[in-house]
Amino acid sequence: MSENGSPHGSTATTRRQMLARSGAVGVGIAFTGALSELFTQTAAAQSLGHHGYGDLVPDPDGLLDLPKGFRYTVLSKEGDQLRSGEGPVPSNHDGMSAFAGRQGRTHLVRNHENRATGRVPVPVVDGLTYDPEGKGGCTALTLDRSGRVVDERVAIAGTAVNCAGGPTPWKTWLTCEETEDKAGTNGYTKDHGFIFEVDGADPRRTGAVPLTAMGRFQHEAIAVDPKRGVVYETEDAFERPFGLFYRFLPKKPLGGTGSLRAGGKLQAMRVPGVPDLSSIQEIGARFDDIEWVDVPDPLAVETPIRFQDFGPKGITHAQKLEGCYWGGSSVYFVSSFAHSSEGSAADHYGQIWRYDPDRRRLTLVIVFGPDTDIQLPGESPDNICLAPSGGLMVCEDGGGAQHVFGVTRHGEVYAMARNRQNTGTAEDPQWGEFAGVTFAPDGRTMYVNVYDPGTTFAVTGPWRR
Repeated sequence: MSENGSPHGSTATTRRQMLARSGAVGVGIAFTGALSELFTQTAAAQSLGHHGYGDLVPDPDGLLDLPKGFRYTVLSKEGDQLRSGEGPVPSNHDGMSAFAGRQGRTHLVRNHENRATGRVPVPVVDGLTYDPEGKGGCTALTLDRSGRVVDERVAIAGTAVNCAGGPTPWKTWLTCEETEDKAGTNGYTKDHGFIFEVDGADPRRTGAVPLTAMGRFQHEAIAVDPKRGVVYETEDAFERPFGLFYRFLPKKPLGGTGSLRAGGKLQAMRVPGVPDLSSIQEIGARFDDIEWVDVPDPLAVETPIRFQDFGPKGITHAQKLEGCYWGGSSVYFVSSFAHSSEGSAADHYGQIWRYDPDRRRLTLVIVFGPDTDIQLPGESPDNICLAPSGGLMVCEDGGGAQHVFGVTRHGEVYAMARNRQNTGTAEDPQWGEFAGVTFAPDGRTMYVNVYDPGTTFAVTGPWRR
């Protein structure tokens, strides 16, 4: 997540800074693609029409700009004290999900992408710590039926670079380490690069146990097939060869909390004849008979998985594989961008792919960033979630001003939120990216993080359903 970048460098940053300073909010079509591929797969019935929720209104408090009629509450900010008394709220707020609790409560589980030198580390807590030298982890917030924070505590500690993850059908969070560091590297006492299961309602029920069979690599996000129990995983590798798209076949699928500890088989996706997904540029490009190849060494004891020998046919790579979610009967995953200058086969400004396991079919659904005007906002999509409207909410991970963008079912992009917390100077402003966008189980509240300074917002208003 923090390894962000933009395919078009300082030009886009300059324009974004101008947009933020002037208060301009006009957003054009920032991608092309078959939106029906996304939204006919969901249960949502209505769209927003063609104009989103209107222009963003400058926030007099300088935190978060929203459309008229919407309001925000700051639920938590880095450096404040956790309500549990375990220490300060950690920094680098990242992936997040919301779960329904008892008596109308909502449980939020939030990642903290702290590296070995994390500014505010996740406090070490007995029984919830994997590696005492790991600075990352998760915190859990409990909200009452009125949306007020009634508890905030450490959910897992001693992990590293907790970037994204994903929810399970049994209401736990799978938090992903985006690193391959082994014990002895950066002061760590244990190997890192794993997935951990976190129960936001009762963190001690899940503890701090790495799900080693799911692979050791630079994890980004996951999505669970609710019918088969298959877990799909993205890998955000920062250098060639780039990451792979994986599936994990658990021995005890859909077995509830702890079932993933029973192990299973890790496989990587092979698209016949396509060694690099960035080479595919045509919207609607479709590939049938997708192959899944067993990973030779999921623990990457000697060699990182993406370097391993997958046979004479090789394996399919893609740069910047990030967001991953399940919708309808398919899994969707995001490639935030591809740079040929960094080793990709071709350039793009963001792709969304759809894999249909029933048909073993992979389809390129959306391409972000039109060739006609690459300065338009909307490139480098990262965390993505389905909205109650039937559209998408997209956390943009580029340069300059940072937005949460909505995408209507008609294919129009609109600005839903803009971060106003300037961590730079008036002459050289800097804004932290958004992350972890998610909705309350009843669809009435959007929760979203600002990465830096770590801030968690609850956004309410006239959401259309």
